[in-house]
Amino acid sequence: MLDITKEKLRKAYKISEKIIDLYEKALEDIRDQFKYYDEIREYNQIKVLDALQKERISEAHFTNSSGYGYGDIGRDSLDKVYADVFNSESGLVRPHFVNGTHALCCAIFGNLRPGDTMLSVCGTPYDTLHNLIGIGTNKKNMGSLVEYGINYEQVNLTEDNRIDFESIEKHLKKNDSIKLVHIQRSTGYGWRKSLLVSEIKNIIDFVKKIRPNVICFVDNCYGEFIDTLEPTDVGADLAAGSLIKNIGGGIAPTGGYIVGKEEYVTQASYRLTVPGIGGECGSTFGVMRLLYEGLFLAPHISIEAVKSAIFCARIMELAGFEVLPKYNDKRSDIIQAIKFNDKSKLINFCRAIQKGSPVDSFVKCEPWDMPGYSDQVIMAAGAFVQGSSIELSADAPIREPYIGYLQGGLTFDHAKVGILVALSNIL
Repeated sequence: MLDITKEKLRKAYKISEKIIDLYEKALEDIRDQFKYYDEIREYNQIKVLDALQKERISEAHFTNSSGYGYGDIGRDSLDKVYADVFNSESGLVRPHFVNGTHALCCAIFGNLRPGDTMLSVCGTPYDTLHNLIGIGTNKKNMGSLVEYGINYEQVNLTEDNRIDFESIEKHLKKNDSIKLVHIQRSTGYGWRKSLLVSEIKNIIDFVKKIRPNVICFVDNCYGEFIDTLEPTDVGADLAAGSLIKNIGGGIAPTGGYIVGKEEYVTQASYRLTVPGIGGECGSTFGVMRLLYEGLFLAPHISIEAVKSAIFCARIMELAGFEVLPKYNDKRSDIIQAIKFNDKSKLINFCRAIQKGSPVDSFVKCEPWDMPGYSDQVIMAAGAFVQGSSIELSADAPIREPYIGYLQGGLTFDHAKVGILVALSNIL
């Protein structure tokens, strides 16, 4: 590191010499990991470029639409670009999805009917899906699958956090009403590694061998462009995610996407709008340029976030904390978990990530009763797009063993500063 950079870190952020030493050791250790992910980034950049060129994207696709939005060529062509990128039959990319959970909800509700069963094969899904399913704190289950007469079953992971194929087989053979298998690629607020695309393929192949007509649906949040393949490349019938995570490239101001087989994407579009109209309506408020440019930048930005997570893993481990995944583990999402075993350290870590942010760095974040979560949650996100977790952010439920989850980083150079400030705040 340049002496002038060290001096700036000391003066601006009071980073000690000890932490600077850890910083330099961590950078040396992770060099080979960066080379591996740079190759993935290059492949995915070519893939996105090719998809944009095949669809002949031009300035005309960035125009505004209003009212019903009929004939919005930017919107309709972006659907096709996403379908090509994900090697799928159809895509639905809309700023009208308020978050990733909304996209997941439309995909699930659009394809399940009263009497059907959804089977989760990765244990309990992410917290914000609990009320959707009917297993959350909403005692009346208003608007949930349960209220609509749709059943839910769950296969927990094994003790060593592996997929329990034996239990999956028992559920599939015992219950003919299982119509959709839910696969969560990322960890959520768990202590396990994210599922590799190869592992997702094994699940899908296993399910299809027993029940070929079951819909295999992947929650792809945080996972886009971390591999050369996506879940739809290996047999997923449906996948969905958020545009303010990886695939929005840090530029998309809002929105989500659903990709997969045309029949299932169409059903999801009917849930987003109304049957018979689906994706044919919906003005785009002048955001199409941002959605296209965000997708174009996403392969690069996603790997910047991965590099940030790898660096965080190594320097926190060198400082004595338990981390998952390890810095040299193969990754399938941008999330880095750190186990603090201490409530105050967890809170101080998140507060320092906020302090190291380019926006609202002066704000002191506090745990609060966030809608959709059963525990109080602390969220640090000094972001240009509110709640954007492709930008450097950290969050955690306030529950033992007090695990923090760091993700994002539009640039690795910024993420390093935020992580150094956070480490300084707890040592």
